[in-house]
Amino acid sequence: MKIMLSTLIMVMIVNMVFLLTTKISKKTKMNREKNSPFECGFSPMSSPRKPFSIQFFLMATMFLIFDIEISIILPMTSTKMVNMQEWMISSTVIVMILIAGLLHEWKNNMLEWTK
Repeated sequence: MKIMLSTLIMVMIVNMVFLLTTKISKKTKMNREKNSPFECGFSPMSSPRKPFSIQFFLMATMFLIFDIEISIILPMTSTKMVNMQEWMISSTVIVMILIAGLLHEWKNNMLEWTK
């Protein structure tokens, strides 16, 4: 019982020291910009009703699509397929669909960041 009490007192003392040192050493200069939430690419002090960049959204969507397709293709190389010809045909079809989609995006000038 005495050990538990002394441990509790030590923990309380350590916590008080930690709280005291953080209050003393902390810079208390508050700034509106420092207190605002950070979001990459957006100024927190500007109007919140700015239109969103369509090119950024399309590029992010294309990245997600190609990223998912690559995560489907990569495990295919390590699996043991009984019928190698069927595996080769299916992987070729997937890659051809990816290339066709990329060419379609390129033809419609969707890959240009600025217009």
